[in-house]
Amino acid sequence: MGADIAASSPSHAELLADLRSLRRPGLAGLRTVPVPALRRAALSCGFCADSDDVPAGVEALLRQAVLRLGERDALGLAAARSFGLVPGGRGAAAQDRRKAAALVYGVSTETFRKRQEGQVLDQLAEAVLALCRETARRPAGPAGDAAAAVPGGTPPRVEPAPPTRIETTVADAPAPFVLHVSPVDLLRNIDILVSSENVYLEMAKTFGPTLSGALRRAGAVRDAAGQLVDDVLADELAAWVREHGRPGLPVRPGTVAATSSGAMRAHGIRRIYHAAVAVPFADRDGYEVAPGDIARAVREAFALARAERDAFDPPLSSICFPLMGAGRARLAPEVSASWIGWAVHEELLRDPDWTVHMVVKNRATAEAIADLGRPRPGGH
Repeated sequence: MGADIAASSPSHAELLADLRSLRRPGLAGLRTVPVPALRRAALSCGFCADSDDVPAGVEALLRQAVLRLGERDALGLAAARSFGLVPGGRGAAAQDRRKAAALVYGVSTETFRKRQEGQVLDQLAEAVLALCRETARRPAGPAGDAAAAVPGGTPPRVEPAPPTRIETTVADAPAPFVLHVSPVDLLRNIDILVSSENVYLEMAKTFGPTLSGALRRAGAVRDAAGQLVDDVLADELAAWVREHGRPGLPVRPGTVAATSSGAMRAHGIRRIYHAAVAVPFADRDGYEVAPGDIARAVREAFALARAERDAFDPPLSSICFPLMGAGRARLAPEVSASWIGWAVHEELLRDPDWTVHMVVKNRATAEAIADLGRPRPGGH
């Protein structure tokens, strides 16, 4: 492989800087414009094998990132037009590509440049970063080798294991947790799913790799062609924010807001509780989640569940928690699980008539959590 290409995945800031540099020259400038972060991403994702095929690899990477944003989503359409990833766009001048992107939003070119373009580039960088992370999680072996053996090819898809469930205890809780190793949208017949949100109670984008984005996607109502016709969870949560006088303002960390489950009702999910635990950093991108706020969110979720329980027939009786703070806030899964377990313990001592679930994405995390409930040598 080319010695001038680093194998490590780039950061979001590096990818964003490269995309800004590439926006004006477009695809035609891939051999002349320095885009080291995009080059590293294309290499790590298996879209290129050496320096000579980097332009084709970066183009393939950007096309895959646009697909991730959504070919019918405004962000995906605008990103594709901005970089000339549409028929007839490769040789278009920068101002023409920007005009085409602005038309997606129905605004002037100048308005798009000032308002929407930054978000389009930001989310395209997020999509590239997500592709890098997915590749990094792919197990080594023949499948991984096959991706590297096809220069510019799309890495083979590695299918996840089917959902599974384990009964365990966490933090000496008085009743076992039902621990699910599963995408959250595949959960079935649990009355309440808890979603981890930021303190502005703004759900993640539907194309994002987050729990909030997955629930928003699963709860949305679509027509026969797959077009979104009712963004149920996000709309109801926005209504809650307006009703409580908090548009544009943060709520107290640990606050929990309830919405319906939208389309998930068909799978036995009856309520979504949105727990505001992620506090944005003031001086940089990212979030902070304090363990104490996780415990507060658990307490508020149970208080809300008790208040709503008898309004449903049959009454609400089960609740599922994710590992709050273990995503972009980078709280260790074991820390999140132990604080959830401690808070659940306190709630079940008060009201034991709940079945408590926890959901994680992979077996390794599940095993780390299950270890919290196993006796330690010398323990009491």
